[in-house]
Amino acid sequence: MKAVGGMKKITVPADVAVDAEVDLGPTAKGYGIAVRMKVSLPGMDRTAAQELVDAAHQVCPYSNATRGNIPVEITLL
Repeated sequence: MKAVGGMKKITVPADVAVDAEVDLGPTAKGYGIAVRMKVSLPGMDRTAAQELVDAAHQVCPYSNATRGNIPVEITLL
């Protein structure tokens, strides 16, 4: 997130926090995985924070590797 913030010339709060939960379980075709992430960017304007989260999700290696393969839910707190 800080790398994307630097590219966009946005100061990311020092107390940024990301809580990730991974679910493993049965699906119609076997077993699957799903991810839920809760992102906290205290003190940031909500619109700017959402833009930062969205941009980070587009360049994240994990997101790129799994895009379209698993459900990912990202919530800005």
